Amino acid sequence: MSNSLADIDTLRSFHFDRLLNEDPITHALTLLGSFPAPEGAQGRSPAIVRIEKTALLLERAGELLSQSLRDARLIESTDIYTWLFGWLESSVDAPDVKINVIHPATDVHIRKYSAQQVVIVRETPALYARIVRPYIDAFPAARTQWVENILSGTSEADKVLHRDSSPTHGHVLLPDMKWDLKTISSLYLVAIASARDVRSLRDLHGGHLGMLRSIRREAARVVRERWGLGKGALRMFVHYQPSYYHFHVHIVNVNYNGLPGMSVGQAHLLDDVIALLELGPEDGPSVFEQATLTYTLGEQHGLYAPMKAAQDELDD
Repeated sequence: MSNSLADIDTLRSFHFDRLLNEDPITHALTLLGSFPAPEGAQGRSPAIVRIEKTALLLERAGELLSQSLRDARLIESTDIYTWLFGWLESSVDAPDVKINVIHPATDVHIRKYSAQQVVIVRETPALYARIVRPYIDAFPAARTQWVENILSGTSEADKVLHRDSSPTHGHVLLPDMKWDLKTISSLYLVAIASARDVRSLRDLHGGHLGMLRSIRREAARVVRERWGLGKGALRMFVHYQPSYYHFHVHIVNVNYNGLPGMSVGQAHLLDDVIALLELGPEDGPSVFEQATLTYTLGEQHGLYAPMKAAQDELDD
């Protein structure tokens, strides 16, 4: 189905059900609807479609008004200030929107992409062992099969920017699906660890320092060689709770601001993660196994209800 979704007629077959979310910062709408079921199945199957306006191309800045502007209409004018709506000519090099599709979408996907209120929770090692770890363990392997496909090279092999096959610190580096692959100011990559036993921040210990340092070093090298971004140009961070339970590191242009996933209460800088692990022993419990972690949970998250209820057990 993924290949057929590249066809304009298939995209137009989307039936809109309801709006899941809107993001005025990124100018994006997330829609819930359906596409015809995959070949061999009857009816339609749920789909999530996120439509986001793309950034203006810097290399076309000088011609936006003189050549690209197709029409303009006055909004208001006062003294030296004028506001207008404008329409640009269509261009193969400058698409108007980026479209992300999840199909078939599960109830978990729908909850994840729905607008929701959040709450701050504290997770002690005891609460992790009693509530969070069983929650992670309950996920079927199929939920991260797409990660396995990337690691094995059976999918997205042409997108991989760096592959480290080391048994101790192996990982792959590739563009994140949220990046449009053009706008350097919003550069967004992801490094996925080869180790299957590291599912979240809680699983890290001193023995993983080699992997983490390798990700930091190779990401900086690739970005410098491909896009000319020098030292200090990247923000590398780890989410807790993550969106999927296979360890990965987010790598974005440091000037790319406004991403919800970079908020305090979810993002942990890779440099800080490395520094904290360096304080502990290479063998034995790490700081992340022993610490109380504070983070936000949306009301649609599977941990929301049990973790919120468990907060009454904690001392203020």
